[in-house]
Amino acid sequence: MTIDFGRLLTAMVTPFTKDLTVNYNQARKLARHLVQSGSDGLVISGTTGESPTLTRDEKIELFRVIVEEVGGQATVIAGTGGYSTADSITLTQAAEKVGVDGVMLVCPYYNKPSQEGLYEHFKTIAASTNLPVLLYNIPGRTGVNLLPATAARLAQVDNIVALKEAAGSMDQVSELRRVLPDDFTLYSGDDSLTLPMLALGAKGVISVCSHVVGPRIKDMINAFTSGNTTLATQIHLELYPVFKGLFITTNPVPVKAAMNLLGWNAGPPRLPLVEATADEKEKIKSTLAALKLI
Repeated sequence: MTIDFGRLLTAMVTPFTKDLTVNYNQARKLARHLVQSGSDGLVISGTTGESPTLTRDEKIELFRVIVEEVGGQATVIAGTGGYSTADSITLTQAAEKVGVDGVMLVCPYYNKPSQEGLYEHFKTIAASTNLPVLLYNIPGRTGVNLLPATAARLAQVDNIVALKEAAGSMDQVSELRRVLPDDFTLYSGDDSLTLPMLALGAKGVISVCSHVVGPRIKDMINAFTSGNTTLATQIHLELYPVFKGLFITTNPVPVKAAMNLLGWNAGPPRLPLVEATADEKEKIKSTLAALKLI
């Protein structure tokens, strides 16, 4: 299976009202804004979208309204992975019925499966759907690292087509690109590592910072792919304070604070996450101001 999700995808936050219900109308507006700001696709109900605290029904409704809002203009990828294979299958099939373009499956968190367990988990979910599957490796969150050899085995499954890699190791990225098929897509899962990962053969990034600097991230990717690596480096260095500043505490707390400062009414996070402190908000505001975003 061959599919082009795009080069710049945004891992979209889930807007909440003050009483912590999902603000679907604001989610529609935000999705439209992100697409107009350069995002080729959106990942809905990933970790940045607070998937652990969304109910199954809330996730499905989010998938539905975002497909309705921007489907056909951008790829819509549903975060349907979790630590239960059976539950992931149920949600994946529901997302397929809604009409998303693909699903993202994070490594199971907390229960720490073996490499064989990871292989069977992802292969079994992929077999339950006709949708293209994007794997997501983020051991700092999940407690388990999808190793390149296992990723290479999974790449042989027809509809497993891409990997969002966020282990933070350029050696691992090098090995992934060495062992994965040429037509298997690799994405950076860390904004600050997008440029070095592009140099190692990644296609693009699934970004958090594109909420606030999407056009410039797109400029950086386009500069690199057109061969202007000097300009790409200049843009990376320009954006580096944002890349770090939006991760001064647990994601998505800082990016939600940034969006609220920019007037996007993203609302607070749900417990067990709490809003950014006054000091953190001031640092985020200073970072945004330095780039003349506010």
